[in-house]
Amino acid sequence: MRYGRASLAFSFLVQGVAFALLVTRIPAIQDRYGISDGLLPVFLAAVPILAGVGSVLTEQLVKRVRPSRVLRWSQPVVLLALLGVGFGRDVAELGVSLGAFGLSVGALDSSMNMLGVSLQRAYGRSIMLGFHATYSLGGILGASLAWAGAHWELSLATSYLPVVAVLLPAAFIGSRWYVDAKPAPEPAKTDGTGSAQGGPAGGVVFKLLLPLCLVMTFAYIGDSTVSNWSAKYLQDVLGSSEQLSTAPYNVYMVTTLIGRSLGDLGVRRFGAAAVVRAGTGLAAVGFGVVAAAPGAWTGMLGFTLLGLGLCVLVPQTFAAAGRLFPGASDAAVARLNIFNYVGFLIGSPLVGALGDAWSYRGAMLVPLVLVLVTLVYARSFAQGPARYGDGHERPSTADVG
Repeated sequence: MRYGRASLAFSFLVQGVAFALLVTRIPAIQDRYGISDGLLPVFLAAVPILAGVGSVLTEQLVKRVRPSRVLRWSQPVVLLALLGVGFGRDVAELGVSLGAFGLSVGALDSSMNMLGVSLQRAYGRSIMLGFHATYSLGGILGASLAWAGAHWELSLATSYLPVVAVLLPAAFIGSRWYVDAKPAPEPAKTDGTGSAQGGPAGGVVFKLLLPLCLVMTFAYIGDSTVSNWSAKYLQDVLGSSEQLSTAPYNVYMVTTLIGRSLGDLGVRRFGAAAVVRAGTGLAAVGFGVVAAAPGAWTGMLGFTLLGLGLCVLVPQTFAAAGRLFPGASDAAVARLNIFNYVGFLIGSPLVGALGDAWSYRGAMLVPLVLVLVTLVYARSFAQGPARYGDGHERPSTADVG
């Protein structure tokens, strides 16, 4: 299991690098292919939409093949699609590459989190935040590589080729040690009257999964607000310099890495529900500080709090789905993963529309309210029979495939 954990963590890191290399070079992609400002949102929206489709297909695919197989073959497709974006010659080729990237990212995200949830169950203690910490580290590395490529005015092909040449064989070799843990038997759930709501035969009951889907959506609305609007907000609203306006997202990524690196210890000590409540509170305070900030440095403080708060929500939401449906965790994770992309699609346009129609300070209050809704559903994160992190952890030995 140690080898399986390490190889899966490396896959999260590779995915963080690949995704950052794509999204941080969007201006260069637009210039290379001559995409108009009006057409660009169509291309950008197509990737998360197709990723959602890929997640739906993965739910069906893992009924026939192991999630490790899906991950082993989808990660190279993601990297090759990234390379296709760099080497394409016209808009049609870009469309094909982005389509392949979106579909394979959906399969990759789903299968990675499926393996993470099953490994956490096998370990009997919280390790899910650690996987997402390596994703954050990969995002920092990818953004740094993208900055270097832009600084030295390297072409997309020149920027992407060395990274793919190193990461693709490394990820494929590492995939030999993926571990597919056997699902736990799932007790039947009732609606309070004794009527069965789900179980081994019923699989995932969407009514029970819905609170976690909402939390996932709201968390990604918050995340996409930071990634898409932090620079503009700092420069246009808080009056920062252009150079300083690039700092909030980097600060956000670093604090996300720190929070996730320490988060598993917090879950083991205080429980998942307490960590989620604390993260929600920090994120809400962060949005409040950003909305009320009198100047750029206060805004930076707000984005710092946002990174520390939001970082725990997504990993713990996946983990909670695995605990809620231990006998059908793969299906639960695949369905939950769709709402990752729903939040990503809603967040940026929502804040932009409210900012133009009202004010960007006021727009920052909307993700604040949505994130606070997580407190209503915090009970969904409470540990069940597995008892992760409350002093009654299961033994670390497990029967794994």
